[in-house]
Amino acid sequence: MGIDLGTANTLVYVSGKGIVLQEPSVVAIDKQEKIPLAVGEEAKKMLGRTPENVIALRPLRDGVIADFDVAEQMLKHFIRRVHDGKTLIAPRIVIGIPSGVTGVERRAVIEAASQAGARDVRLIDEPVAAAIGAGLPVAEPTGNMIVDIGGGTTEVAVLSLQGTVLSESVRVAGDELNEAIIQYMKKVHNLVIGEQTAENIKIRMGSAYPVYSEEDTIMEVRGIHLLSGLPRTVSIKAPEVRESMSEPLSIIIDAIKRTLERTPPELAADIIDRGIMLAGGGALLKGIDSLISHETGIITHIAADPLSCVVLGTGRVLEIKQLERVFTGGSRNL
Repeated sequence: MGIDLGTANTLVYVSGKGIVLQEPSVVAIDKQEKIPLAVGEEAKKMLGRTPENVIALRPLRDGVIADFDVAEQMLKHFIRRVHDGKTLIAPRIVIGIPSGVTGVERRAVIEAASQAGARDVRLIDEPVAAAIGAGLPVAEPTGNMIVDIGGGTTEVAVLSLQGTVLSESVRVAGDELNEAIIQYMKKVHNLVIGEQTAENIKIRMGSAYPVYSEEDTIMEVRGIHLLSGLPRTVSIKAPEVRESMSEPLSIIIDAIKRTLERTPPELAADIIDRGIMLAGGGALLKGIDSLISHETGIITHIAADPLSCVVLGTGRVLEIKQLERVFTGGSRNL
């Protein structure tokens, strides 16, 4: 079983079946009983809308486990669902994690998966898994550059011969883009909006580079007016949303440039030939490929299914014995 334990979404791949589960990484918990009431899509609908005795939370922040017990319950729930409620099977699991996490954070992931019923847990760096899932020839002696923009982290890596030559992990990704929109609405329009609304604005109106067909599109946003304290509706345009996200996007661009500057010349030549591959949910932001191409001068491609790249990579590693070298840790290393 391969798992992409993401800040925003968790995906599960089962050998022979493919991707069998894709759910938001959200859990709704009863505060008194400390038991999960809903997990995944159901729990996501409750974010910011729960009564006093219920809390809807995301156990992962910035690509790492922020709430160990809740993450373990979420994993247990997903593993059980994949096995149709049967708890007898102790699966062998490969989990994709950000390359910049510490040893303690790696151990927390292994521990959570083991407690959730896994027999053997192996870890793989997300950029390597994303590159394998996107179909890049990582086993060959050529340079491949992957940029995986997730919910909590952006991973930039140069890969060759099944290994990471260079990598950089910045804790700026989809969540920070949402936060930037929230702050912009507060500062410019005196409107307080929630995370879900910000996500909606990003998906419908967000762009990283001017998309001329949509420059005049208007979207109505509802929230609480800061001055009156009453619900209010405000109209916003696409260029405003792009301006609000410019700061976190520039941090991502800087990380890509820093990685390119440190790349050995032979591999840099390969990257110029092949281009940069984009994966992760952030790759779906309109114009992000054009922005990276414009800033680096290197052609940028978006993977065929950016959301599933990491989990497809974990699945392929399970099925292809020759890729055993890509693991960065596991339950046997504890």
